[in-house]
Amino acid sequence: MADATQFLPNATIHLHKHDLPPGLSLGPVVAVDTETMGLDPRRDRLCLVQLSGGDGQAHLVQLIPPELGGRGYDCPNLKAMMADTAVTKLMHFARFDVGMLQHRLGITVAPVKCTKIAAKLVRTFTDRHGLKDLCRELIGVELSKQQQTSDWGAVELTREQMAYAASDVLYLHALWAKLEALLIREHRLDLAEACFAFLPARGRLDVLGWDEPDIFAH
Repeated sequence: MADATQFLPNATIHLHKHDLPPGLSLGPVVAVDTETMGLDPRRDRLCLVQLSGGDGQAHLVQLIPPELGGRGYDCPNLKAMMADTAVTKLMHFARFDVGMLQHRLGITVAPVKCTKIAAKLVRTFTDRHGLKDLCRELIGVELSKQQQTSDWGAVELTREQMAYAASDVLYLHALWAKLEALLIREHRLDLAEACFAFLPARGRLDVLGWDEPDIFAH
């Protein structure tokens, strides 16, 4: 089995302060992930947005608040890409990332595909649907999660943080290809697409407080 750290030196990681460069195109399907100060979009700051076009390159957009010398959420190029209906955003556990991006950037993030939802629909023989588990079992890549709980609000990110952040998007295209084939095989692609289409609304519900108790609960 391949260790993701063996591949990252061959990947190109671009760190952008405040926004994506003007005119940057990452193709019609862009892998997206976020790093935040916590798991409550209403309370916690969005610190980093990671993107990849599936070509071995990762673009990290660091969002720094004005009091620390940054521009906050003034990132028109990033917002345009996330809101572009011609660009599919590929995520793992998109419910959280969509909610955070929509709340903090003031946009609607669509269309979206979620590898976690896809995995739950076709891998009903297991409860292991985390990105680390899926990468190991479906594409033979071992991800490191050592930086998962590090301080993403720091103005200067470490090399280890950037490598960790990049690894969360560099393999999503390959992972989705495996999961999409399973969805087709099990005749559940239409159901998955219906779930994906609901994610922007699910994100708005969560931010408005209908996550606990869930509005769909009894």
